[in-house]
Parts: sequence; structure tokens; C-alpha cells
Amino acid sequence: MQDQLITLLVKVGVMAAIASFGVRSAAVKRMLLRDERTLRQRIMLSLWFAGLFVPGEIIRVLSSDYNALDLALEASVLAGLMGGYVSGMLTGILLAIPVMMKGEYLTLTFYAAAGLGGGLLRDSASSPDDVWRFSPFPDVNLYRIFEPGRELRSAMFHAYFSAAAVAIELLRQLLGREFGGRQLLFTTVTWGDSPLLLLAAWLSTYFCITIPVKVWNSTRNEAQLEEQSRLLLTARLEMLASQINPHFLFNTLNSIASLIRVNPERARSMVVRLARIMRRRLRTQDHFSPLRDELDFIGDYLAIELERFGDKLRVVREIDPSCADIPVPSMLLQPLVENSIKHGIANRIDGGTITLRARRARGRLSIEVEDDGVGMPENAPQESLDGAGIGVSNVRERLQVLYGHDYTMAIESHPGQGTRVSIDIPGEASRTR
Repeated sequence: MQDQLITLLVKVGVMAAIASFGVRSAAVKRMLLRDERTLRQRIMLSLWFAGLFVPGEIIRVLSSDYNALDLALEASVLAGLMGGYVSGMLTGILLAIPVMMKGEYLTLTFYAAAGLGGGLLRDSASSPDDVWRFSPFPDVNLYRIFEPGRELRSAMFHAYFSAAAVAIELLRQLLGREFGGRQLLFTTVTWGDSPLLLLAAWLSTYFCITIPVKVWNSTRNEAQLEEQSRLLLTARLEMLASQINPHFLFNTLNSIASLIRVNPERARSMVVRLARIMRRRLRTQDHFSPLRDELDFIGDYLAIELERFGDKLRVVREIDPSCADIPVPSMLLQPLVENSIKHGIANRIDGGTITLRARRARGRLSIEVEDDGVGMPENAPQESLDGAGIGVSNVRERLQVLYGHDYTMAIESHPGQGTRVSIDIPGEASRTR
């Protein structure tokens, strides 16, 4: 009896270990945790269950004295519960193949029926979430029936779930008593054993079915939190990238209006460049783009500003050609250039120069936007350095979202000498955040 109790206890531990180990890869998580599946996905789920539990059946066949790895019955029910009756039946059939070689022919029918039962149990739930909310503690499921405000069908499903887990072991023992003498069905405990051992067998089967559900539910909750965090970051980035300074748009339209009669060709060129800028503003699906594209975009932006400022605005580029294909956050340079024009050069009578620099060293990309405008006082508050509108604060926030702590951004400004913004980011942008 002691050996049988140890075997039952080991079975529970092995099932918990398999449940935890089996969902390590992202592909398996997606396959196991989705609520709706195509026929192909159900078959793939069955193959995954078979890959996890067939080795235990093979070991049981080769070593009839070691039965702690025999989890095929519980796995068949779980497959039906997770993927529906198709997955459950197919998993039961696959797991029965090794033991049929030992002469246990009834096992095929029993495992397939158990998988079908798991699928029917899933269909009885009011929603897929009822399966994941199941508790391994029977008293919790019983309390839910009387909990105020809880839907009765959802609460009753948890009661059915508990009863089904116990009924599976009871049926195995009854069939074992009927056919075990002819070795047509394997059973860990027989009906003639002590009541304590029978209770231990029922509890073992119950926990072998319910514990994986809770383990996978924890994984599901983590995946949902990660997805919500990703969607939140995406929405935040799209909000930041979609901002546009209305003064730039109004000034550009006014410049176009004044050029339409005196110089239609220049007006047309400004309209084309403005259209490219607006199109780029609306493209927020990809948060990274090659530095080359960013520089082309800045070219359109500065071409419009040159129409407004004329000779007062000068642009110098010091770009290392090896940096052209390095991905950088979209709309990284435009707010910095806009700040230089608005707060630095526009306030000077004789205008000024904007210098764009980019170089690569030791796997890092260094970018600088410098102007020789009016600058800011040494003791200027951070709000003044960050500027208004989309400004430098927007750039800093997006860098924080995309790179975490793996970036630096410095602002150096002196009265009458200008302002320089320096950014250092990884040479290859991370797309996993």
C-alpha cells in the first residue's frame, strides 16, 4: 500500500512538472492558450499532448513495475478540456498506441472516450474563461454555486468539472475490476483495495487534471498582461508619433497661398513636400525606420522651412554613410530640428545654421542636432529645454519606451551660442519591446 501511495504522489508531481515544462516556448503558449482553433490547430494540440505523455506510456510498457509516469488518461481529459472533443479523442488514441502493444486493447476506447468527455465538458461551459477559472480546491468550487451575483451556469460548470475528475477514476477502477484479470486495461488501484487507497487514487486523478489547468492559467494571465502592456506601449507610441505642431501646418499653408499666384511651381513643390510629410505622420504602424528615411523626411521638412526663411536658414549635414541603414525611432529628428528653428534660429535677425551629425562607434549610434541660435541660459529649467508642443520631451519619452535605460540624451545650451541635442542609442534597434 505504501508503494502505491508513493506512486500516486509521484504522479501528481510529474504532472505538475510536465505542465510547467510544456509551455516554455512562445509557440506552444499561443497554441495552448487560444480559445478558438481550426481543425489543423486542434490536431497540432493533440500532437503536443502526445509528445509530452507518450514517453511515460512507453516507460510503463517497458517497465511494468514503474507506473508513476502513466498519465495518459488524465492527459486525454485535459486535451479535450483545452482543445475540444476532436483534440481529446485524437490524444486518447495516440496515447493508447504504446499500451495496446502490451495487449491492453480496451485502453484505446477508454482513452478516446475520456478525451471526448473532456471536450463535452468544455462545451458545457458558458464561456472558455470558465475552464481557466476552475480551482483545484473543491470547497472553492462549491462556494461559487452560492456566491451572490455569480451566474449559475458558470458556477455549476465548476461542480461538473470536480465531479467529472472523480468519475474518471471511479470508471477506471470499475473497468479494472471487470477486465483487469485479462490485462485488457491498466489500473493503478483496484476496487478491492483499502478505502484510504481508493480515496488517494481519486485525489491523484483529480489533482492531475486540475493542477495543469491552474499552471496554464497562470501562464495565460502572464501572456494577457504582456499583451496588454504591449498594446499600451503601442498606443502610447502612436499617440506621440501622431502629434503635429499646428503652427507649422498653418505657416506652410500660408506660404503656399502666397506663392500660388507669384510662383505656382514653387507652390506646387511645397504642396508635394507637405503631402509627403503628412503621409509620413499617418504611418505609425512601424515604430522604426532606417536613418536614411529619416534624413529624407527631414529634407522635405527643411525644404519647406527654407521657402519660409530663405537665406536666413542654413543646413549642414555630417552623416557617416555607414549609418544610413541603421534603424532609428520614426520621427526622431523632426521634433529636434523644429525646436532648433522655432526656439533658436527664428529669433535671430540674421538667421543661423542647423547641423545634423550621425556616426557609429562600438555598436552604438550617436546623433546630434545642433544650432547656432540664441541658446538658453545656463540655469534654464528643464521645461524650457524640452520646449513646447511635440518638442524634445516627446523624443525623450519615446526613447524611454523603446529602449528602456539603454539610451542617453543630453541637451547643452549657452546664451548666444546655440543649443546641441545629443542622442546615443543601440546600433541595432530592439523590436521586442
